[in-house]
Amino acid sequence: MFVDKARLTLTAGRGGNGVIAWRREKYIPKGGPCGGDGGKGGSVIIEADPQVVSLESFRNRRLLQAENGQPGGANLCKGKNGQDLTLTIPCGTLVKNAFTGEVIYDFIEESRTEILCKGGKGGKGNNRFKTPTHQAPYVCTEGEPGETLEIELELKLIADVGLIGMPNAGKSSLMSRITHREVKIGAYPFTTLFPNLSYVYGEDRSRVLLADIPGIIEGAHLDRGLGFEFLRHIERSAALIYVIDISGSEGRDPLDDFRVLQNELRAYSPALLEKPSLIVLNKIDLEEAPENAQLFRQAINSAPIFEISALHNLGIPALQQAILAGVNYAKP
Repeated sequence: MFVDKARLTLTAGRGGNGVIAWRREKYIPKGGPCGGDGGKGGSVIIEADPQVVSLESFRNRRLLQAENGQPGGANLCKGKNGQDLTLTIPCGTLVKNAFTGEVIYDFIEESRTEILCKGGKGGKGNNRFKTPTHQAPYVCTEGEPGETLEIELELKLIADVGLIGMPNAGKSSLMSRITHREVKIGAYPFTTLFPNLSYVYGEDRSRVLLADIPGIIEGAHLDRGLGFEFLRHIERSAALIYVIDISGSEGRDPLDDFRVLQNELRAYSPALLEKPSLIVLNKIDLEEAPENAQLFRQAINSAPIFEISALHNLGIPALQQAILAGVNYAKP
């Protein structure tokens, strides 16, 4: 199951208590304090792992706590430190304060590690309070509590290119054709229920990471269909590909589809319309598609247009080359 949001309550470990103890060796008549300090509590650490693709591991975990430090012992023995709790998350995850929405960290870089909650300090044993004038202190301190933080994790996939289209436009078929990855394909809306990621490879083994998100319908910003649930996954894309059903076989006008897609992106984030883009006119093999494609080209000249049939592999090689050659942008 693909999970891209999670809310967690994190608590670092409490420090161990210091203890009161006395030396009682046979040949040391005056003895003295020998209580050890408590161990430090474990911290909560978060790390970006490129091998992790979703937040699924947190789906049924809400309260997470690092190990407490152990109390000190006699003979100046220090308590064992609590073990740190390390959480692994996908690259591209935002860590937010659950109450204020403030972004604490943005894990774009691979293997980046940050401490979210520091463990509490261990308490002091009575040996720490010995002075020349007070040689038998009967006092120790408790360990400090660890830090607590409630966070929200929000995954935004980091891809070079994002695929956008209406339901049944053929995005999944196109994804399967150009990336050679098996994805769910069906003759009904919303066959894609969660984002798919895969690479487009060139003959020289260069590659571009492609993200396919579920279909967008008019009124998505009003929470129709799947709403804006997955649009965050194309925010980091360097470029966009609009996939349009040019045949009109679903009873929709291709030009209206393109304008609806742009309006929905604008309602979500106007910055998305500033990204470099390609337009792919799919299903060009169907009867009314060539005429519709000509009308589309006359009305829209804002981006390169490719006519393809993902089903019959028409125009796919040229599109692959354009994606590989024209999308050499740094990831934001």
